[in-house]
Amino acid sequence: MTTSTHQIEVSDNQTRPIDPVPLIAAAESIFVDFGYDKSELSIALVDDEEIRRLNNQYLGHDYATDVISFVIDITDCSIVGQLIVSTDTADRMAQQINAPLEHELLLYVIHGTLHLVGLDDTDAESAEKMRAAEADYLRRIGIAHVWETGLETSEEQT
Repeated sequence: MTTSTHQIEVSDNQTRPIDPVPLIAAAESIFVDFGYDKSELSIALVDDEEIRRLNNQYLGHDYATDVISFVIDITDCSIVGQLIVSTDTADRMAQQINAPLEHELLLYVIHGTLHLVGLDDTDAESAEKMRAAEADYLRRIGIAHVWETGLETSEEQT
């Protein structure tokens, strides 16, 4: 019998009150579903200024984004990673689509964690698979997202 060990921490470096429990649960469910018995994940909640700085420093992109994922170490059954999530971007998008901030943050954590376990969205086919997986994990916790409701946004979802 294998026991699972998942150490997921949320560092909140911004001003909005955010409940970390749903974010942790979403990431953990993805790790379990993808067969990772052991995981260590750090989720940093930051503002746009900080995510822009980190995006530029580590990826060479001089703009704010929604989430950045870093795989630090990975084996067949364990994963160590980091997510950096912009609450400013989540707040703007949530207002635009008339959704709670917490739902948009969950989407970003789900999206970032799916990147950690190997999904990508670099072409139409992989983006479709990513969206389906995101929708599945959101649906499991009772959330229908904008692309399922038929609403359109002027910003691209990542």
